[in-house]
Amino acid sequence: MEVAGARMRYLRAGSGPALILLHGLLGYSFSWRFTMPALAPFATVYAPDMLGAGFSDRPAGLDCTMHATASRLLQFVTQLGISSFDLLGTSHGGAVATMAAAECLAGVTGLQLQRLILVAPVNPYSAHGKRLAPFFGGPAGSALFRLLFARTSLFYRPLLRRLYGDPKKIPPGTLEGYMAPLAIPGLFQHGLNIARTWTADLRELEATLPKVGSVPTLLIWGSDDVAVYASSAASLAKHFPNSRLVVFPGVGHLPYEECPQEFNRVLIEFLTETPAAS
Repeated sequence: MEVAGARMRYLRAGSGPALILLHGLLGYSFSWRFTMPALAPFATVYAPDMLGAGFSDRPAGLDCTMHATASRLLQFVTQLGISSFDLLGTSHGGAVATMAAAECLAGVTGLQLQRLILVAPVNPYSAHGKRLAPFFGGPAGSALFRLLFARTSLFYRPLLRRLYGDPKKIPPGTLEGYMAPLAIPGLFQHGLNIARTWTADLRELEATLPKVGSVPTLLIWGSDDVAVYASSAASLAKHFPNSRLVVFPGVGHLPYEECPQEFNRVLIEFLTETPAAS
């Protein structure tokens, strides 16, 4: 699909109510390889590679702020011909999903968001992410980032191991799958562009959170998440009075990969039993 003048790749599976799956930073639709088959009997599942990531175009000068990314996501949904949908976002994609939810609830998009699922979403209450991303967005951090990415296998392998609570549970082919989009130039720069606006994005996100509390929300975390701390969930949940929090013990930042059966069970239960927003 063409979105904002560039080509966006997406996967589609299943039938039923629309469900959008939004990947995190350095991820893409590959992240949902265990989720889409499980959800297909219950929903029409769409998993886009957002512009700059995966196998979508990487246009020069792309606005990488969370707000702009959320706007492109909603443009994608509109062009699918969907008027009502559920939205799941993970990590950076969880923050973007929150921004998109606020736009829908404000009534300016013509889209009706029924349910929101946030998986270890970037948020203003996790101190780790507030420090690390701005560092990589600065001159010294950018130089280090480029140096590490010049040795991609040396960077991706330890990063993936840290994102799992138990590295022994990394499925075969995971490292190769996440490295596959590196064949398209521009992924590293896209990550740096996101990092450069991180602090301002978090301020805007914090101002946006009071606007999304009315939507039924499922919060999912792994207790051993080293990217977005599970301890931030309680502060975030205060903004979602109509929410449920599920924490998987011993699991890291990618519960949809590390414990896919448990993750899918919780997700299906929420989507099939939770009344949609009015």
